[in-house]
Amino acid sequence: MSEDKFVFTADSQKKLWLAKLAGLVLVVVGILFLVFGSHGHEDAEATGHHFHWLHRIWVNLWINNIYFLGISLSGVLFLALQYASQAGWSAYIKRVPEAFGGWLVFGFGLTLITFGLANFAGPYHFHLFHWLDSSLYVEGGEHYDPIIAGKRAYLNIAFFLGRMIAYFVLWIMMFRFIRNESLKEDQFGGDGHWRKMRVYSTVFIILFAITSSTAAWDWVLSIDTHWFSTMFGWYVFASWFVAGLSAITLLVIWLREQGLLMQLNSSHLHDLGKYVFAFSIFWTYIWFSQFLLIYYANIPEETIYYVERLKSGQYAWVFFLNILLNFIFPFLVLMTRDSKRHTIS
Repeated sequence: MSEDKFVFTADSQKKLWLAKLAGLVLVVVGILFLVFGSHGHEDAEATGHHFHWLHRIWVNLWINNIYFLGISLSGVLFLALQYASQAGWSAYIKRVPEAFGGWLVFGFGLTLITFGLANFAGPYHFHLFHWLDSSLYVEGGEHYDPIIAGKRAYLNIAFFLGRMIAYFVLWIMMFRFIRNESLKEDQFGGDGHWRKMRVYSTVFIILFAITSSTAAWDWVLSIDTHWFSTMFGWYVFASWFVAGLSAITLLVIWLREQGLLMQLNSSHLHDLGKYVFAFSIFWTYIWFSQFLLIYYANIPEETIYYVERLKSGQYAWVFFLNILLNFIFPFLVLMTRDSKRHTIS
């Protein structure tokens, strides 16, 4: 049993606060660019939309929150997979992904707050989710949208918030069950708590398989209400999990370099590297399959998703950078055995 305990030293706290300060400065710089930049205002006026710099802030906060929420969930999923499959190799590092689940409560609060601020608060609010505009459902009205109106049974504020709360309650509850049994196992020993964790982990995996897809539909896919993809849930899961696995790997390596996890060996790193390599390939498979199906079908309401990104002067480079960072780079770097068994240092 490892007795490693991470302690925030004065030096660590100083570095953390410097990182926070640097992040705050970059946020302020970004806001200043938005406030004093003219392109966003000109583009908005040309299309008849009202632009305010707060709109971009709400969008970025929402997307970033969903991203880090996915990493938190991936940590719990990784832990659950280890217990459900009776894996032994990961026992030494299990506290790292287990700690990720602690963010779920904060993510819950941020999700509710950001959703409220973006869509309803203040004179500069806007509908981040277009389907919240009530004029879209007035038959015969100027803004009536039959496609969005047809989805009203699913996309309505009461049902949307109900699903959101249900997702977080289930995730947090299952994480607490697993976490409590994990602590009891270390404290009291025996296999009783391990058996309970296997049951809780299996239940969590089943719940996650369903709710991760529906949450992806709600929180990401419904922003572009007309577009849909039957593979989108898997696409978001692949993105979340490969990001979560990468975060686990980087944090494990960092802790090792800080003098903790001294029993961490090349086999642990190799297994983590294989996980990252495998799911970067899986992400690419889902990404390409979705693209190929939509390209082959050539249905306008589906192809618009790729047309807008490939022909956009602002986002086309991000589209291709995405492929480089999520597939080409990890594929080339993690292909060899040695690269998965050693850190840079």
